[in-house]
Amino acid sequence: MSAQLMGGWTGGKIPAGQHCQLQGGKGGTPPMRVSGVPAGATWIVAQFNDKSYQPLSRNGGHGTIAFPVRGAVTDLPAVPGMTKTLPGGAQVMAAAKSTGAYASPGYLPPCSGGRNNRYSVDLKAVDKAGKVLAEIKDFTIGRY
Repeated sequence: MSAQLMGGWTGGKIPAGQHCQLQGGKGGTPPMRVSGVPAGATWIVAQFNDKSYQPLSRNGGHGTIAFPVRGAVTDLPAVPGMTKTLPGGAQVMAAAKSTGAYASPGYLPPCSGGRNNRYSVDLKAVDKAGKVLAEIKDFTIGRY
């Protein structure tokens, strides 16, 4: 399985406006194309992390979103941050682990204040029983 960022995301600097509301942004998840999705997969589960900030650096620290599989090549659309209501059949599997003013019921967009933190995603293709069929670990989505 492999992934490619889309929609202006390059893995370098987080695109303008794609950071958290606390810092003036209206960020959403980066759109991605996942190829080589194994037969039998029903969901791509995306765990978003801030690798530079230990409390949110693993296991979906910035939220876990499940996207329905559409075939061996599946496009994961951008979904909004700071909400539990997602379009296109996407579902919040776990809210961000952030607290206080940073708390989010779903995905927390990059919110490091521009300190060049590295944001990544772990992608897992899972079947209807939740068994992981393939995964990509620590795929860099950008720095903010």
